[in-house]
Amino acid sequence: MPTFDLRLPARRTTSVIFSSPHSGQDYEPHFLKSSLLDAHAIRSSEDAFVDRLFEAAPEFGAPLLAARAPRAYVDLNRSVDELDPAVVEGIRRGAHNPRVASGLGVIPRVVSNGRAIYRGKLPYTEARQRLLRTWYPYHEALQNQIDQSHRLFGEAILIDCHSMPHEAVDCISRAGVRRPDVVLGDRFGAAATPEIVTRVEDALTRAGLRVVRNSPFAGAYIAQHYGRPSRRQHAIQIEIDRALYMDEARIEPRPDFDAFCNLITGVIADVSEIGRSAAPLAAE
Repeated sequence: MPTFDLRLPARRTTSVIFSSPHSGQDYEPHFLKSSLLDAHAIRSSEDAFVDRLFEAAPEFGAPLLAARAPRAYVDLNRSVDELDPAVVEGIRRGAHNPRVASGLGVIPRVVSNGRAIYRGKLPYTEARQRLLRTWYPYHEALQNQIDQSHRLFGEAILIDCHSMPHEAVDCISRAGVRRPDVVLGDRFGAAATPEIVTRVEDALTRAGLRVVRNSPFAGAYIAQHYGRPSRRQHAIQIEIDRALYMDEARIEPRPDFDAFCNLITGVIADVSEIGRSAAPLAAE
């Protein structure tokens, strides 16, 4: 069974690529049976419905890569070597890594609120097979799309699409000031040029969304690994407040979900225009 969906446009007209690595919902029965959590609780760290929010991308000439494998099974926004010795047998404890230490390595130990996924450790062979089935194919597909953008347009702009719990921005919210709806992460300028980040921010602002940058989320592995502005390769992480489109407790779309999808479709259209600023190289 495929562990991701790659939805391609009829014709590639923009250097922009959309990626949703945390929206996978294919929970294998064996995985659920091995977990301490029930089928609902294990979804709590999933970016539910983000792939649906961005599903219009191909209509605007941009590909959409979306995970099927769930984040609790393999976290595609982590390096393949971010293995947690507390959850995988035979892994030696290395230099301190805050993501691994908190249980959020490439094979997570916990879901949201620190709830343990497993009763004990996984055999290394099982962990390796998970990575071979899910992590490597996803990143190969993502790299292929980036390479294609470079061939066609001389640049690649990756929009890494995520959602965040409503309370995630409590630490930066102030009385009398509207809460942020979206957090853009560009690794504090290391993953994308300011001009491109500003244009993405403008597209979100025109849609009526309040945007902040890099706090509390600056971007994780995907932004860090693929963001290479000096090579005309830009990566921007987008975190959208889940409360805007879903009931977080029930993990169900809100009644006005379609209206919010339409709003995001307008953002997709505007962001896709950023990658049309130069004519495709193939036409020259």
